Amino acid sequence: MKTDLADGQTLKEMFASGTAWLAKSAPDINAINVFPVPDGDTGTNMVLTMEFALEEAKSNSDNQVSSVAKSLAHGALMGARGNSGVILSQFFRGLAKGLEGKTHCDGGDFARALAKASQTAYKGIANPVEGTILTVLKDASKAAQEAAKNDDALVSVVEVAVKSAEDSVARTPSLLPVLRDAGVVDAGGQGLYILLDGALQFLKGESQKMQYRRPRLVVAEAELVPRAAQRPTQLETPHGYCANFVLEGQNLDLDKIEKDLKKKGQSLIVTGDDTLVRVHIHSFEPGEILKYATKLGNLHEITINNMDDQHAEFIKMQKERMPSVDIAMVTVATGDGFFELLNSLGDIIIIPGGQTMNPSVHELWQAVESAPSDNIILLPNNKNIVSAASQVQSLTSKKVKVIPTRNIPQGIAAFLAFGYDLNLEQNAKAMEKAMNKVKAIEITRAARETCLKGLKIRRGQFIAILNDEDLIARADKIGDVILEALGKAGAEKVGIVTVYYGAEIKGAEAQEMAQEIRDRYQAEVEVVYGGQPHYDYIISLE
Repeated sequence: MKTDLADGQTLKEMFASGTAWLAKSAPDINAINVFPVPDGDTGTNMVLTMEFALEEAKSNSDNQVSSVAKSLAHGALMGARGNSGVILSQFFRGLAKGLEGKTHCDGGDFARALAKASQTAYKGIANPVEGTILTVLKDASKAAQEAAKNDDALVSVVEVAVKSAEDSVARTPSLLPVLRDAGVVDAGGQGLYILLDGALQFLKGESQKMQYRRPRLVVAEAELVPRAAQRPTQLETPHGYCANFVLEGQNLDLDKIEKDLKKKGQSLIVTGDDTLVRVHIHSFEPGEILKYATKLGNLHEITINNMDDQHAEFIKMQKERMPSVDIAMVTVATGDGFFELLNSLGDIIIIPGGQTMNPSVHELWQAVESAPSDNIILLPNNKNIVSAASQVQSLTSKKVKVIPTRNIPQGIAAFLAFGYDLNLEQNAKAMEKAMNKVKAIEITRAARETCLKGLKIRRGQFIAILNDEDLIARADKIGDVILEALGKAGAEKVGIVTVYYGAEIKGAEAQEMAQEIRDRYQAEVEVVYGGQPHYDYIISLE
């Protein structure tokens, strides 16, 4: 018999069944946790988050579906573990919004709540990535809404949502090369599918049978590229600490908290409301994050994990899966936009780091050793990292060519000059030649008062630095310093000007700045999100 309606108790039992189903497959989900960075065990984190959510719901005696959904959301927020747990808490927050005011829910209500859950989850991620749990949730919610138009029985709608989630999980490798190259599906998406499938088994009256079975895991629907033909896995090497905590206060501003923390770390997720906020962030200085948060209210559920330790386990698990190649590339970068850009250009191992965050020789060596080749090209992309990169050559038996790129634009130009038909020596020459054709201007604020080459600079003024060495302009307005610097760098003589805008600059601002450059210098200007901290703009001239 199909379940047409659910009350609060039914909702509890649905997700209790889903959690039990999820727990059975947690070790298998942990084993495929490869994206975006290994900051914990996806399966375990999702189970622990769900258990906290269920405990909160269990203490709620109200049988209205809206009240139970709200309890699940609060419990998931308080118990969220890791990236996957925080996203799961966003799922329940949206679900609760979608079921607000409902005493019972049918399939149509549940479908609309799933849509709200998807919207909330996407909104809660600073830089959402397709091919993850977000995509699976979006696909499942769309299918559920279509199904509800023809049959609003709850079990019918959930059945369609589960099937769509299963298909979506199988497609995740086609959206994320890191999954395709590792030969696995997205771990978070897999977990969501199993959670929903367990809920469906309850609605179909098959809970007893679940005791004697195990969930059927989704596998990639097809390898898009033969394993032997694949190039290096796109692996963002983790670095630093993974911090999670709950902030309790009054009149908390989620948008401001997200904006303030975005420049302090990566993989940021901020979710909650004006009195309770859950934060997940990767940072080199977790103490700075906690110091900021304590000024806003009281902290609870604080966990800080060293991702270097977790990375060692990740490399151990993944090394055998990596396809062998003739030449592998390793680079250093910071900023979500630059990570995405570099990965879109081709296959490369990225070490997070840059200005104020220089990776150690050991970290560079570790990345080189993990690369799936005995021939390595290393791009430091920062003048302060070039010498450390050079030390790696004497520490490894691999052949390492260090291209002394001093900034990101040089690194990108070098990367684009790489030829798969060239050997290591030929590539090194071609890449260094391409690197030397690029001029880079970095725009930031002066950290202190000083005087350089006759220019008196006040603290807080905008300054422009050419090729990491020459301070060529300073001004009180950012537009003035950019236009002056471009003039001194010969912008009227170059072919392309690329404007990479940082974490604190809005896209519309960057587009306006680009138009000013076009008007002044009649140049071809491209605008790209870099997401870098410290530098509002990095401008490439080629």
